[in-house]
Amino acid sequence: MKTGIKIALSIALLSSLSFAGEQFAMSDADRAMYAEMSEDNPADIMVADGEELLSYMGGDEGLAKYLGVSEDELPAYIAGFPRYIKKFDMVVGLDQVIQAMMADGGHKPLKLKSGNMFALVAYVKSIANDEKINIDVHANPQMEAAYKLGKKTFEQKRGGRGLACLSCHSSDVVGSVLRTQPLPNLGKDGVAVAATWPAYRMTKSSLRTLQRRFQGCMKNALLKVIPIGSKEMVALEVYLTDEAKGREIAIPGLKR
Repeated sequence: MKTGIKIALSIALLSSLSFAGEQFAMSDADRAMYAEMSEDNPADIMVADGEELLSYMGGDEGLAKYLGVSEDELPAYIAGFPRYIKKFDMVVGLDQVIQAMMADGGHKPLKLKSGNMFALVAYVKSIANDEKINIDVHANPQMEAAYKLGKKTFEQKRGGRGLACLSCHSSDVVGSVLRTQPLPNLGKDGVAVAATWPAYRMTKSSLRTLQRRFQGCMKNALLKVIPIGSKEMVALEVYLTDEAKGREIAIPGLKR
């Protein structure tokens, strides 16, 4: 793409931004709905479905055994994901652990992008509710490499528009409104997205995981969508989870 066209696209993007003081991110009706759902999150039912699905694999006890920790240690251990698992020899998210657990137990693994998998991940992560995120990106060379790749993926400009995750989440534009939504700070002093996903998305009427949300952002920015569970996508989750380190986990979240 020629430089002039790139500049035009960048100007078009910036012109679609407005500051929160000039435009509300939610209508009054949306705000009322959000308040109501905050008291009775529709995803609670889906999390319960995830608990039932896990029961076929031994429940919390079976998961703890598979991960090689005690059931008492399980909440804090989950709060450290994504993490390097030696028997897989890779850095993985909770969904990939669940897939492997299903396969090793003789079950057909769920697809990473399926509703049942989202429900399972939400339940498993909810086991760590009230725990503080304790991911350790310096635990081993694999985690250090994943963090570096995640940071690169977050900052790297891609596609015909030359956009990156950072394009909408840098300090220069945080607080502006794009497509009726305020652009959040995803840094260490920001909204700690990793602590509140999986979450129920009001606009989608469904439960979504953090990696699925990443895909939605990429699609909206006209970027090539990175597959869920890929090395780059897990690394991106590692990077943003580290940005949320120390924040308390609260699953399921509720998002517009």
